[in-house]
Amino acid sequence: MKAVGKAGNSASYRQGYGEGYRLGLCQAVEKRVAQAPPYHRDMKILYIPQGFHAIDQGVTAALRSLVRECIVGEAPNMLELATRERPDLVLVMNGLHIFPGNHLEDIAKIRGMGIRTAVWFVDDPYFTEDTAPMCTAYDVVLTHELACVPFYRGLGAANVHYLPLAVNTDMFKPQHPGPGHVYDICFIGNAFWNRVSLFDEMAPFLEDKKVLIAGGFWERLTRTDKLGRSLHMGFIPPEETVNYYNGAKIVLNIHRPDEYGQDNRNSHRIKAKSINPRTYEISACGTLQITDLREDSLSHYRPGYDIETFGSVQELKDKISYYLQHEEQRLEMAWRGLWTTRMEHSFMSRMKSLLELV
Repeated sequence: MKAVGKAGNSASYRQGYGEGYRLGLCQAVEKRVAQAPPYHRDMKILYIPQGFHAIDQGVTAALRSLVRECIVGEAPNMLELATRERPDLVLVMNGLHIFPGNHLEDIAKIRGMGIRTAVWFVDDPYFTEDTAPMCTAYDVVLTHELACVPFYRGLGAANVHYLPLAVNTDMFKPQHPGPGHVYDICFIGNAFWNRVSLFDEMAPFLEDKKVLIAGGFWERLTRTDKLGRSLHMGFIPPEETVNYYNGAKIVLNIHRPDEYGQDNRNSHRIKAKSINPRTYEISACGTLQITDLREDSLSHYRPGYDIETFGSVQELKDKISYYLQHEEQRLEMAWRGLWTTRMEHSFMSRMKSLLELV
C-alpha cells in the first residue's frame, strides 16, 4: 500500500510540475504580446447578439472599449431600441435561429430612419438556404467564410466583406484545470457524421488512451465498445470547455461537413474554405491543436509551427503518437499558437477591422 501511495504521489508531483511549467511559459508569452495603440471611434452602436455566449461577450467587451457607446439589445426589441437610441450603426450577429421571422422588416424600417445596418454571418456556409434571402437587406454584409463573399455579391449585396472569427481572450486563456479535466486527447463538439466516421475508425487506436469526446448526438457512434467510457453526452458550456482545453495534452479540431443535408442547410452547396472559432479558442488556451486543414488555414496559422494539421486518419494517429511522446515539441508548438492567437486573433483586433469596414 505504501508503494502505491508513493507512486501516486510521484505521478501527482510530475503532473503538477508539468502543469506549472506549461502555465509559466504561457504567462511569459502573454506578457510579451505588445499592447495595441489607443483606438477610439466616436460612434454609438446597437449590437444584437445571436446567443453564442463566448462570441457575444467578446464582441461586446471589445466594442465597449473602442467606441463611445455600445448598447446590447435583443432581436424582438431591435426596432424599438433603434428608434429610441438612434445609434450610428445596428450590428446584427448572424440573424439566424433565435431571430423572429419579421426581423428583416425591422431592418428595413431602421434603414429608413437613416441608420446604417450590418450583419455578420458566422455560421457560413452551413445555412446558405437562410442567409441568401437576407444578405441584400443590410447596408453591409460581413461573413467569416471566404467562399461566401462572391456568393453574396452575386445575389446583389453591394457591400460584402470577409471578416474571420476570433476568440474571447478573457474567457479562453491558459489556466489551471481541475483534476477532472485532465486528458491525453480531447474533442468537444457535436457528432456530425464526418466526426463520427473518424472516431469510429480511430477507436482501436484510442482505446488505451485517456480520451474525452463530448457534445451532442454522440449516440451515433458505433464503436462504443472501445470509446464508451470516453463519451460525455450533451452540451458543455464555454467556461467548462476552457478547463478541458487546458487539461488536455492534445485537443482535436474537426470541421463540420459542408455537404447539403449533412446536418446543415447549405442548399447552395458552397464549399467551405474558412476555419471555425474553435481553432482560435483552443490555441488561446496554450494547448496543442491538431486540426483538419481548410484552404484559409494558412492565412491565420502555420502548420508545423504554431498549429498541427492532418489529412488522413493515419496521419492523425501518427501525430498524436508523436506529440504524446515528445512533450517539449508539443509545448513549444502550443506556446507559438498562443502567441499567434493573442497577437492577431482577439475580438479586439477583429472589432477594429469591423469598424474600418463599416
